[in-house]
Amino acid sequence: MTTAQPVLTETDELRLLVHAYHDGELDPANALAVERRLASDPELARESDAIAALRHALREKFPREEAPALLRRRIARAVVPSRSAAPSWQALAASIVLAAALSSGATWFTLRPAPGESALQAAVDGHLRALMAPQPTDVSSSDRHTVKPWFNGRIPQAPRVVDLTQDGFPLVGGRIDVVDRTGVPTLVYRHRQHLISLVAVPIASRATTASIQRSVQGYNLAGWSADGIAYWAVSDLGAADLDKFVRLFREAPPDG
Repeated sequence: MTTAQPVLTETDELRLLVHAYHDGELDPANALAVERRLASDPELARESDAIAALRHALREKFPREEAPALLRRRIARAVVPSRSAAPSWQALAASIVLAAALSSGATWFTLRPAPGESALQAAVDGHLRALMAPQPTDVSSSDRHTVKPWFNGRIPQAPRVVDLTQDGFPLVGGRIDVVDRTGVPTLVYRHRQHLISLVAVPIASRATTASIQRSVQGYNLAGWSADGIAYWAVSDLGAADLDKFVRLFREAPPDG
Protein backbone atom coordinates (compact mmCIF):
# COMPACT_ATOMS: atom_id res chain seq x y z
CA MET A 1 0.00 0.00 0.00
CA THR A 2 1.45 3.32 -1.06
CA THR A 3 1.51 6.10 1.51
CA ALA A 4 0.65 9.51 0.09
CA GLN A 5 3.43 12.06 0.45
CA PRO A 6 2.52 15.32 2.21
CA VAL A 7 2.16 18.32 -0.07
CA LEU A 8 3.94 21.46 1.07
CA THR A 9 1.99 24.69 0.85
CA GLU A 10 3.59 27.99 -0.11
CA THR A 11 3.60 28.94 3.59
CA ASP A 12 5.44 25.72 4.47
CA GLU A 13 8.03 26.37 1.77
CA LEU A 14 8.58 29.93 3.00
CA ARG A 15 9.10 28.71 6.55
CA LEU A 16 11.65 26.18 5.33
CA LEU A 17 13.45 28.98 3.50
CA VAL A 18 13.50 31.07 6.69
CA HIS A 19 15.02 28.14 8.63
CA ALA A 20 17.66 27.74 5.89
CA TYR A 21 18.29 31.49 6.07
CA HIS A 22 19.03 31.31 9.82
CA ASP A 23 21.23 28.25 9.29
CA GLY A 24 23.32 30.14 6.72
CA GLU A 25 22.46 27.65 3.98
CA LEU A 26 21.24 30.13 1.35
CA ASP A 27 23.31 31.76 -1.37
CA PRO A 28 23.42 35.58 -1.41
CA ALA A 29 20.63 35.92 -3.96
CA ASN A 30 18.20 33.69 -2.08
CA ALA A 31 19.17 35.26 1.26
CA LEU A 32 18.36 38.70 -0.19
CA ALA A 33 15.02 37.42 -1.47
CA VAL A 34 14.14 36.06 1.98
CA GLU A 35 15.09 39.37 3.62
CA ARG A 36 12.83 41.25 1.22
CA ARG A 37 9.96 38.87 1.94
CA LEU A 38 10.47 39.24 5.70
CA ALA A 39 10.33 43.02 5.33
CA SER A 40 6.95 42.82 3.56
CA ASP A 41 5.34 39.91 5.46
CA PRO A 42 4.74 40.62 9.20
CA GLU A 43 3.60 37.06 9.93
CA LEU A 44 6.69 35.56 8.34
CA ALA A 45 8.84 38.12 10.18
CA ARG A 46 7.34 36.94 13.48
CA GLU A 47 8.16 33.37 12.51
CA SER A 48 11.74 34.46 11.79
CA ASP A 49 12.01 36.20 15.18
CA ALA A 50 10.75 33.05 16.90
CA ILE A 51 13.35 30.92 15.12
CA ALA A 52 16.11 33.35 16.08
CA ALA A 53 14.95 33.36 19.72
CA LEU A 54 14.85 29.56 19.82
CA ARG A 55 18.36 29.29 18.40
CA HIS A 56 19.62 31.77 21.00
CA ALA A 57 17.89 29.89 23.83
CA LEU A 58 19.37 26.58 22.73
CA ARG A 59 22.87 28.06 22.65
CA GLU A 60 22.37 29.54 26.13
CA LYS A 61 20.76 26.50 27.77
CA PHE A 62 22.68 23.75 26.00
CA PRO A 63 26.29 24.84 25.40
CA ARG A 64 28.52 22.44 23.53
CA GLU A 65 30.35 19.97 25.75
CA GLU A 66 33.60 18.18 25.09
CA ALA A 67 33.34 14.42 24.72
CA PRO A 68 34.42 12.56 27.92
CA ALA A 69 37.98 11.21 27.94
CA LEU A 70 36.74 7.62 28.30
CA LEU A 71 34.55 7.97 25.21
CA ARG A 72 37.44 9.44 23.23
CA ARG A 73 39.68 6.50 24.18
CA ARG A 74 37.00 3.96 23.26
CA ILE A 75 36.53 5.58 19.85
CA ALA A 76 40.28 5.65 19.28
CA ARG A 77 40.60 1.93 20.14
CA ALA A 78 37.64 1.03 17.90
CA VAL A 79 39.03 2.92 14.93
CA VAL A 80 42.70 1.98 15.40
CA PRO A 81 42.91 -1.41 17.17
CA SER A 82 46.70 -1.73 16.89
CA ARG A 83 48.37 -0.60 20.15
CA SER A 84 51.71 0.10 18.57
CA ALA A 85 50.22 2.35 15.90
CA ALA A 86 47.42 3.92 17.93
CA PRO A 87 47.42 7.68 17.26
CA SER A 88 46.55 10.36 19.77
CA TRP A 89 43.00 11.67 20.05
CA GLN A 90 44.18 14.90 18.44
CA ALA A 91 45.59 13.00 15.47
CA LEU A 92 42.37 11.03 15.12
CA ALA A 93 40.32 14.23 15.16
CA ALA A 94 42.61 15.79 12.59
CA SER A 95 42.22 12.79 10.30
CA ILE A 96 38.42 13.01 10.59
CA VAL A 97 38.49 16.71 9.74
CA LEU A 98 40.79 16.05 6.79
CA ALA A 99 38.53 13.27 5.50
CA ALA A 100 35.50 15.51 5.82
CA ALA A 101 37.27 18.32 3.99
CA LEU A 102 38.36 16.03 1.16
CA SER A 103 34.87 14.54 0.94
CA SER A 104 33.16 17.92 0.80
CA GLY A 105 35.70 19.12 -1.75
CA ALA A 106 35.05 16.12 -3.96
CA THR A 107 31.32 16.64 -3.61
CA TRP A 108 31.66 20.30 -4.62
CA PHE A 109 33.81 19.33 -7.60
CA THR A 110 31.21 16.77 -8.69
CA LEU A 111 28.19 19.01 -8.19
CA ARG A 112 29.61 22.40 -9.17
CA PRO A 113 27.87 23.95 -12.17
CA ALA A 114 29.56 23.86 -15.54
CA PRO A 115 30.52 27.20 -17.15
CA GLY A 116 27.32 29.06 -17.99
CA GLU A 117 25.21 26.77 -15.80
CA SER A 118 25.37 29.19 -12.87
CA ALA A 119 23.69 31.91 -14.95
CA LEU A 120 21.04 29.45 -16.11
CA GLN A 121 20.27 28.34 -12.54
CA ALA A 122 20.29 31.94 -11.31
CA ALA A 123 17.74 32.82 -14.00
CA VAL A 124 15.45 30.03 -12.81
CA ASP A 125 15.93 31.00 -9.15
CA GLY A 126 15.13 34.64 -9.93
CA HIS A 127 11.98 33.66 -11.79
CA LEU A 128 10.81 31.46 -8.89
CA ARG A 129 11.44 34.24 -6.35
CA ALA A 130 9.47 36.66 -8.54
CA LEU A 131 6.51 34.29 -8.64
CA MET A 132 6.57 34.04 -4.82
CA ALA A 133 6.93 37.79 -4.25
CA PRO A 134 3.97 40.18 -3.90
CA GLN A 135 4.90 41.50 -7.35
CA PRO A 136 7.41 40.15 -9.88
CA THR A 137 9.10 43.48 -10.66
CA ASP A 138 10.98 46.29 -8.94
CA VAL A 139 9.68 48.77 -11.49
CA SER A 140 6.24 48.12 -12.99
CA SER A 141 5.43 49.69 -16.34
CA SER A 142 4.52 48.70 -19.89
CA ASP A 143 6.48 51.71 -21.21
CA ARG A 144 10.02 50.78 -22.21
CA HIS A 145 11.05 54.43 -21.83
CA THR A 146 10.16 54.14 -18.14
CA VAL A 147 11.66 50.71 -17.52
CA LYS A 148 15.05 51.16 -19.19
CA PRO A 149 16.03 54.43 -17.43
CA TRP A 150 15.11 52.88 -14.07
CA PHE A 151 18.21 50.67 -14.27
CA ASN A 152 20.57 53.63 -14.76
CA GLY A 153 22.68 54.16 -11.65
CA ARG A 154 21.58 50.86 -10.13
CA ILE A 155 23.64 48.53 -12.30
CA PRO A 156 26.49 49.24 -14.76
CA GLN A 157 24.48 48.56 -17.91
CA ALA A 158 20.81 49.11 -18.75
CA PRO A 159 19.22 46.31 -20.77
CA ARG A 160 17.85 46.37 -24.29
CA VAL A 161 14.09 46.83 -23.96
CA VAL A 162 11.67 46.21 -26.84
CA ASP A 163 7.91 46.68 -27.11
CA LEU A 164 6.17 43.44 -28.08
CA THR A 165 2.64 44.42 -27.02
CA GLN A 166 1.25 44.15 -30.55
CA ASP A 167 2.62 40.61 -30.76
CA GLY A 168 0.90 39.45 -27.58
CA PHE A 169 3.88 39.83 -25.23
CA PRO A 170 3.35 43.09 -23.30
CA LEU A 171 6.10 44.41 -21.07
CA VAL A 172 5.29 44.18 -17.34
CA GLY A 173 8.39 45.84 -15.89
CA GLY A 174 11.88 45.02 -14.71
CA ARG A 175 13.91 44.03 -11.69
CA ILE A 176 17.48 43.36 -10.64
CA ASP A 177 18.56 39.75 -10.11
CA VAL A 178 21.91 38.44 -8.91
CA VAL A 179 24.15 36.23 -11.07
CA ASP A 180 27.56 35.26 -9.74
CA ARG A 181 27.20 37.93 -7.01
CA THR A 182 26.64 40.63 -9.62
CA GLY A 183 23.44 42.59 -10.15
CA VAL A 184 22.01 42.07 -13.64
CA PRO A 185 18.84 43.40 -15.31
CA THR A 186 15.80 41.20 -15.77
CA LEU A 187 12.86 42.25 -17.95
CA VAL A 188 9.43 40.77 -17.28
CA TYR A 189 6.95 40.16 -20.09
CA ARG A 190 3.54 38.52 -20.04
CA HIS A 191 1.78 36.20 -22.47
CA ARG A 192 -1.82 35.58 -21.46
CA GLN A 193 -1.49 34.47 -17.80
CA HIS A 194 2.16 33.46 -18.08
CA LEU A 195 5.14 35.57 -17.01
CA ILE A 196 8.45 35.54 -18.85
CA SER A 197 11.67 36.57 -17.08
CA LEU A 198 14.38 37.70 -19.50
CA VAL A 199 17.76 37.92 -17.77
CA ALA A 200 20.58 39.82 -19.50
CA VAL A 201 24.09 38.91 -18.32
CA PRO A 202 27.14 40.84 -19.67
CA ILE A 203 29.83 38.57 -21.14
CA ALA A 204 33.23 39.13 -22.75
CA SER A 205 32.38 37.76 -26.19
CA ARG A 206 30.34 39.87 -28.61
CA ALA A 207 29.59 36.89 -30.86
CA THR A 208 25.99 36.12 -31.80
CA THR A 209 24.83 32.60 -31.06
CA ALA A 210 21.74 30.64 -32.02
CA SER A 211 18.99 30.10 -29.48
CA ILE A 212 19.14 26.94 -27.41
CA GLN A 213 16.30 25.51 -25.33
CA ARG A 214 16.44 23.77 -21.98
CA SER A 215 14.03 22.56 -19.33
CA VAL A 216 14.89 23.05 -15.65
CA GLN A 217 12.64 22.29 -12.65
CA GLY A 218 9.60 22.14 -14.91
CA TYR A 219 10.28 25.52 -16.57
CA ASN A 220 11.29 26.12 -20.17
CA LEU A 221 14.36 28.21 -20.90
CA ALA A 222 15.72 29.69 -24.08
CA GLY A 223 19.20 31.18 -24.21
CA TRP A 224 21.34 33.04 -26.73
CA SER A 225 23.99 35.75 -26.87
CA ALA A 226 24.41 38.93 -28.88
CA ASP A 227 26.41 42.15 -28.58
CA GLY A 228 28.23 41.13 -25.42
CA ILE A 229 25.08 39.99 -23.59
CA ALA A 230 23.97 36.45 -22.74
CA TYR A 231 20.18 36.19 -22.50
CA TRP A 232 18.08 33.62 -20.66
CA ALA A 233 14.30 33.64 -21.03
CA VAL A 234 12.47 31.61 -18.35
CA SER A 235 8.77 30.78 -18.24
CA ASP A 236 6.19 28.05 -17.78
CA LEU A 237 5.05 28.84 -21.31
CA GLY A 238 5.13 26.02 -23.82
CA ALA A 239 8.41 25.69 -25.69
CA ALA A 240 6.85 26.87 -28.98
CA ASP A 241 5.44 30.06 -27.43
CA LEU A 242 8.72 30.81 -25.67
CA ASP A 243 10.60 30.28 -28.93
CA LYS A 244 8.23 32.75 -30.61
CA PHE A 245 8.94 35.33 -27.90
CA VAL A 246 12.68 34.91 -28.36
CA ARG A 247 12.40 35.27 -32.13
CA LEU A 248 10.29 38.43 -31.83
CA PHE A 249 12.65 39.96 -29.27
CA ARG A 250 15.73 39.23 -31.37
CA GLU A 251 14.15 40.53 -34.61
CA ALA A 252 12.82 43.75 -33.03
CA PRO A 253 14.58 46.99 -34.01
CA PRO A 254 16.98 48.52 -31.47
CA ASP A 255 15.22 50.28 -28.60
CA GLY A 256 15.46 54.01 -28.59
